[in-house]
Amino acid sequence: MTEIRGPLDASKHPRFTEPSTFARLPRLDQVSRADVSILGVPFDSGVSYRPGARFGPAHIRASSKLLRPYNPALDVSPFAQRQVADAGDIGVNPFDITEALTTVEHAITDLRKDGSTVLTLGGDHTIALPILRALHRDHGPIAVLHFDAHLDTWDTYFGAPFTHGTPFRRASEEGLIDLERSQHIGIRGPLYGKKDLEDDAVLGFQIIRSDDYETDGVASIVERMRRRLDTGPVYVSVDIDVLDPAHAPGTGTPEAGGMTSRELLNTLRGLVGANIVGADIVEVAPAYDHAEITGIAAAHVAYELLSVLALGS
Repeated sequence: MTEIRGPLDASKHPRFTEPSTFARLPRLDQVSRADVSILGVPFDSGVSYRPGARFGPAHIRASSKLLRPYNPALDVSPFAQRQVADAGDIGVNPFDITEALTTVEHAITDLRKDGSTVLTLGGDHTIALPILRALHRDHGPIAVLHFDAHLDTWDTYFGAPFTHGTPFRRASEEGLIDLERSQHIGIRGPLYGKKDLEDDAVLGFQIIRSDDYETDGVASIVERMRRRLDTGPVYVSVDIDVLDPAHAPGTGTPEAGGMTSRELLNTLRGLVGANIVGADIVEVAPAYDHAEITGIAAAHVAYELLSVLALGS
């Protein structure tokens, strides 16, 4: 068995030195293969309001330098259990969304050829669609567990079918998602009309609202989440604006009344044992961040997902 290569030793290499990789892990070209590949997709041509998520991958990496090897909440050392490596960023066309989606799909397909699970750092939420296209070829319809303030199942913006507000409508229309097992968590804020919710239900999603955390608590929500996901393949998609702007100001479409970072991290820990086949963290826009609040939250989301993957089969 090839020896697992972990992050740099902070007692020998100060955290503010060396080239930036996620959690100071090795690059993909420094290991023979990776069980989990962390891929950056610096793309935000699908945004409808504030731009800047193309700089998200670099910001999340910079904010991950303080992560440590042992996760006491889950009693796991994620970088020792699995070989995790940073695959760098892919270059996507910022002027042609259709071409960009094809590039992302091919990149995910290539990284998964040797059995690697891909954790994607966005970028805007448009990129979830090509990732699901790539995963569907191996797994068939997948349960999408979608953390977000917004449904992202709208039809078009200004006639454009591929935007950060439409990926899960397109995915449902293309037969990529499991209509009986998919779920939104953290939904809140104004909508265009009641029909948004009616359309969303037809597209295959159940909703856990942000306010449910106040009335039901994390444990109850985790129970509902696991009951909905059941036992099949799951894709986890985390839009950082699922957090309240107090916990994630650096994003393009913030909404008041969101989850705390503690609620989100504890919900993600409830995924231990789920069949997670891929994940993303999107919509981090560092130009609107303060003191790395959003970047740190996103880095910890990634860390919990890596910990859950390390505890998987």
